[in-house]
Amino acid sequence: IKEFIDERLFRRNALWPDDLIQLNPAYAKGQTIVQLVDAGKLHPLCGEVFRDRDGQTIRLYRHQEEAIEKALRREHFVVTSGTGSGKSLTYFVPIFDAVFRGDPSVPRVRAIVVYPMNALVNSQYESLRRLMDNYRERTGCSCPIRFARYTGQEGRQEKEKLRQEPPHVLLTNYVMLELMLVRPEEKAFVDAAWSALEFLVLDELHTYRGRQGADVALLVRRLRE
Repeated sequence: IKEFIDERLFRRNALWPDDLIQLNPAYAKGQTIVQLVDAGKLHPLCGEVFRDRDGQTIRLYRHQEEAIEKALRREHFVVTSGTGSGKSLTYFVPIFDAVFRGDPSVPRVRAIVVYPMNALVNSQYESLRRLMDNYRERTGCSCPIRFARYTGQEGRQEKEKLRQEPPHVLLTNYVMLELMLVRPEEKAFVDAAWSALEFLVLDELHTYRGRQGADVALLVRRLRE
């Protein structure tokens, strides 16, 4: 047994393979949020909101900048990129820009962001909350943009409050979006007479496959109607 172990494990280096060096190419850099503001493409408040914890303006990757440019032209787009490459900024930046350019004091839904799981809704909600907290600490003012979760986890009072005073950005899942289209008490979120819906985002689009993908595709068509 000892000879076998010496031969296989030690002499043949079975447990110690050769060194492996891998290089991961960085994403191509684009302009900063402030540069887009200075170019007149984004509202000035976007330059104040979208900053890192140190208060520095966010530098976009090229794919983020290209996606934002499309959104500003009101073109549809799909972003397929690696984890941690800032896909959420590609839609939140133009959504915030649109709300700032309108009248943020009007409580009407401007964007619905659909996630396949409530865990993703909760994670994104916390990210937005930190962004708002940083803005408030830096400027001493509260950001006028309102966002909220509507996933079925909320209590009755919270739901009623959201119906009476809808947020600009609604974070939800596709099941709740389906219910919004059939429940009269939630018409403030989706009905053209009550909302000002301009953006529909499907996060993690690749998860909608087969029959579920067909259901969501029909759901989008019904929402458009």
